[in-house]
Amino acid sequence: MFPRIYKSATRLLPSSIALYSSTASSSRPSAHQLHQMSVKQLVSEAIDQNKVAIFSKSYCPYCRRAKALFAESFPDVETTVFELDERDDGSDIQAYLAELTGQRTVPNVFINKTHVGGSDAVTALHKQGGITKLLQQEA
Repeated sequence: MFPRIYKSATRLLPSSIALYSSTASSSRPSAHQLHQMSVKQLVSEAIDQNKVAIFSKSYCPYCRRAKALFAESFPDVETTVFELDERDDGSDIQAYLAELTGQRTVPNVFINKTHVGGSDAVTALHKQGGITKLLQQEA
């Protein structure tokens, strides 16, 4: 009887909660699961709450190029940069971004919740006028 009730109750829960409730003996998420959830939440909020979100590494020349493009060409657009090499969870964020986008490298640029890609993709899109179009869209 309990498994049937448990199964039907988990269908009503958000998938992130159901994931942590997958066994009756496990009442709390593990530290690893909590960390993964916080990384996913951080990335999701960064993408959802920022007009431009750039996941970068401070020493990366391609990242510098992408950041400079936004600073010079779109100075009035708030651009939020996450320097992954300066964060304790940077490698986990980069791994999650690779899972999410298929892109393992930085910079990893999002405009109005749309994944644009890396430096070459951002530069090409800018030359075509695509960044301006993305910035004008309602998120």
